[in-house]
Amino acid sequence: MALRESIITSLGDELYEAHVAGVTVPNLRDRNPGMDIVDAYRVQERMIDRRLQSGEKIVGKKIGVTSKVVQDAIGVFEPDFGQLTDAMLVADGATIDLGMLIQPKAEGEIAFVLKRDLVGPGVTAADVLDATEYVTACFEIVDSRIREWDIKIQDTVADNASCGVFALGMEKADPSQIELSSVAMKIERNGQLVSTGMGAAVQGSPLNSVAWLANTLGRFGIPFRAGETILSGALGPMIDICDGDHLRLTVTGGLGTCDLTFKKITGGRNERPTFLR
Repeated sequence: MALRESIITSLGDELYEAHVAGVTVPNLRDRNPGMDIVDAYRVQERMIDRRLQSGEKIVGKKIGVTSKVVQDAIGVFEPDFGQLTDAMLVADGATIDLGMLIQPKAEGEIAFVLKRDLVGPGVTAADVLDATEYVTACFEIVDSRIREWDIKIQDTVADNASCGVFALGMEKADPSQIELSSVAMKIERNGQLVSTGMGAAVQGSPLNSVAWLANTLGRFGIPFRAGETILSGALGPMIDICDGDHLRLTVTGGLGTCDLTFKKITGGRNERPTFLR
């Protein structure tokens, strides 16, 4: 049985307020028996509505839970998705204030920036290729409002697919000149290799994951728009982040690098600044 609208609203507000305050809340699934993925997306919609009401703007989408290992761990057999807003975008080379995040982890991905609308259903990998202006290396810093990352699919979907912030590299590669399933990714922390992966880890190819999301959203009448950024999913394991860490992401095939530094500067979200550029 679907959750009542009042409960959906309350849970979306709870997650938004946790985001603003920089705190965590107990997982949603145990407090709401019978909550399903449809309920979870409705909660996500409420949470995002609150962010838009505060002045943020949608700039793209993200795909999560793309690997079989993660899907098995949280009991789901297809990826999920969340919304990206302008407030989540930080610059390549930025220093990020850890006081503005809650329990962040880093993932290396390939980002697609679109040059034309892409409307499902019926979108193929070839359609994604034709609609893409360029691809680039991307750090997604995932961050859960759910206490101690105690998540199943309902929790992460409701929490906007555990979105935190993201950064795009400076290189702009033509995807038609790259076999994206074969590119290799590595993340170095303070000069030491900590994560590796391949393009094929994302649904066989990042093109497939973007096509999946275009078709999934298309069934709900939601298009990809020209100019939007689509994060196609983690190429390898996510890694923990500590105060003072410098992370460098490198993706072969001309996709380039992306660098972020993390420092605890403020005590929380009620202090300034947000992110240092």
